[in-house]
Amino acid sequence: MAHRLIGQDVARVDALEKVTGAARYIEDLVLPGTLVARVLRSPKAHALIRRLDTRRAREVPGVRAVITGPDFPFHVGIYMVDQTIFALERVRYVGEPVAAVAATTAEAAEQALRLIEVEYEDLPALLDVEEAARPDAPLIHPGIGDYPHAGYIHPRANSNVANHFKVRKGDTAAAMAQAVHVIENRFRVPQVQHVPLETHGVIARQDPAGRITVWSSAQSPFTVRSLLANCFGTKLQDIRVIAPYVGGGFGCKAGINLEPIAVALATRTGGRPVKLIASREEETYAIVVRQGLRAHIKTGLDQSGRILAEEIEYLWDCGAYAGYGVNIVRASGYTLAGAYDIPNLHGDSLGIYTNRPVGSAYRGFGMQEIHWAVEQQMDLCARAAGLDPLQFRLLNGWRAGSTTTTGQVVTAGTGRLDLCLEAVAAEIGWHDPPAQDTRPLLPGRRRAKGIACAVKAPAMPNNAGSGATIRFNEDGTCFLLFSGMEIGQGVGTVLAQIAAETLGIGMDQVKVMGLPDTDYSPYEWQTVASRITWSDGNAVRAAARDCLTQIQTIASQVFDVAPDEIAVDGRLVVDQRNRKALPLERFVHGYARPDGTVIGGIVSSCSTFVPQDIIHLDPETGQSPKPVASWTLGAQAVEVEVDVGTGELTILKVAAAYDAGQVINRGTALGQLYGGVVQGLSAGVLEELVLDGTGRTLNPSLTDYKIATVRDIPQQTVGLFVETPQEDGPFGARGIGEHTMIPTPAAIANAVHEATGVRIRSLPLSTENVFLALRAAGVKE
Repeated sequence: MAHRLIGQDVARVDALEKVTGAARYIEDLVLPGTLVARVLRSPKAHALIRRLDTRRAREVPGVRAVITGPDFPFHVGIYMVDQTIFALERVRYVGEPVAAVAATTAEAAEQALRLIEVEYEDLPALLDVEEAARPDAPLIHPGIGDYPHAGYIHPRANSNVANHFKVRKGDTAAAMAQAVHVIENRFRVPQVQHVPLETHGVIARQDPAGRITVWSSAQSPFTVRSLLANCFGTKLQDIRVIAPYVGGGFGCKAGINLEPIAVALATRTGGRPVKLIASREEETYAIVVRQGLRAHIKTGLDQSGRILAEEIEYLWDCGAYAGYGVNIVRASGYTLAGAYDIPNLHGDSLGIYTNRPVGSAYRGFGMQEIHWAVEQQMDLCARAAGLDPLQFRLLNGWRAGSTTTTGQVVTAGTGRLDLCLEAVAAEIGWHDPPAQDTRPLLPGRRRAKGIACAVKAPAMPNNAGSGATIRFNEDGTCFLLFSGMEIGQGVGTVLAQIAAETLGIGMDQVKVMGLPDTDYSPYEWQTVASRITWSDGNAVRAAARDCLTQIQTIASQVFDVAPDEIAVDGRLVVDQRNRKALPLERFVHGYARPDGTVIGGIVSSCSTFVPQDIIHLDPETGQSPKPVASWTLGAQAVEVEVDVGTGELTILKVAAAYDAGQVINRGTALGQLYGGVVQGLSAGVLEELVLDGTGRTLNPSLTDYKIATVRDIPQQTVGLFVETPQEDGPFGARGIGEHTMIPTPAAIANAVHEATGVRIRSLPLSTENVFLALRAAGVKE
């Protein structure tokens, strides 16, 4: 059946609010009597706190509260409860909160911070993940064996290992011994920053009855509520979290960050609200960053180039606390080898504590990091086997009947990696020479093409659910309520399309109410894992179907036909058998007969969706017949130009193709694709959080921490979609939000190697790093 709205480029429902400035972000909210909060942060990477004196700070005029760790010795953590609101006894990274102040002005709060006296005793600082992973390394968390943690997280007592995920599939040693070619390499990924346009911010207030209300720039308000309740030992019903518009998240706002500090202060200010907004410097290193990675991959091939076996070790730099990082360790573990059919695997994914900034979720949830290693390794394997990199991927990539890293059987509905590869290869002109006729080369410059695959599954617990409510108004319009956060991806528009398509009404009849309030909004686990279109979409479709059934039931009695003879067509309810129609508004609040009696009532529905049939991974082997709800596959091909004299790298063209199942909104999908390519390019060629030998960040501002601007984006980006419907997706849709940035750095690195013969295994591919690699390899102009 043809769709009216699905697959169309429908205008965004939040566009007018955002372009006119009507949308209100956390910085825009001003409550009467609001106090300004500031945080004192550790200048030490690892040290004992020997003395902490706040007496002089409390005497500053305008100061209403000064708090430290002993005042609130409460623990917090989303997957492992290893962190306190403020440092207790020791600090573990530069930027860790030590104390906080709430005052009537920012000046008073900052003056009070300067008067807090802290004496530290230095401890050995572990800033290298490989050093921290050594069995004899100093312990960053001596109490690691006692920390409460999720059942699927496996910390190792008396070590710095925060989580260890194992993959044991087949007989790797025996298969490796039979290999004709054995290729072994190491790769490095640095910590990077999320750089949301809006830094973290929160307002907290405690009312006279003790109930706490929090306004937060959060991706996951219900998770914030849950973590706050656990931290402060209160009931969920005694905490309310309201999320205004969020100015970018990319994962850094998925968990809990500044909220406990603001809540702790608010409990000491006599009912006055407390507002805490992170500075750009604090945002850069003191809250959360993307984890670093050291990857070691050894691959065995047979004579034809098929992969027989692989041994992989990932060392993840979790930073000072587990945070989201330990779950990235798990997610990267069950996607250990990428989208390749490898019958024998031995893998270890380990999250390691260091004295660096705290690692957290970042767009792709570890997948860009491991693909940097996996996709370069695949190119190296192809060369060893004498195969073209595209040919090698088509030979070894997933197809129906393949098994994943965890032993799950790939089906036709999983998606088509081959079609994605063929699409980008055709678009980039993979087998054609570089386009020198239209873009003549200058002396010292070389052009080449590279390719890389992408795969990702949503990393979430088995009961990660979504709710949606639809309620009709008297005039035939309706409200759509959900709690998936709008963080730039266009979720409100997509969900409105799903609702309107299902109901048979127009987009102008759906009013999206998508700014969650945990007191009134339907439940949502988290806005992460590229799951909202799929998960919320299913909840919305279920609610819309229920409302449609109610309308059909009422109308069938009015028209005296079977319910399946009734259709909704915009603002009309149509009896298709007798070709009669009445206005929709006559039915949505109960149909009134001429004698005054009423058929039906107010049309509304609240529905939920929870993924089905997901089976836990075996902790010793990492195997499961269905460990995740779905997979999204894709590929990118790039053409680059390298100046071998300077190391300057220009991205001429990117072709990106993803199997989206069913594209709901082509405009927002392309927006995600283009944005992902640019963000992937940025992480690939520009970004690295640089620390000195004491653990202090050397580039904590956008003056020194560079991200891609309009001058850096590819000269041409082409977005393509393969549409293999996902069986349990709304209209067959699956998520693509994170996937679009996953393979970009690896594809660029593969192209650079093709152009220069130099393999660069450490990110970023900055001009300096490319120049140094070319010189080290003896490549000159």
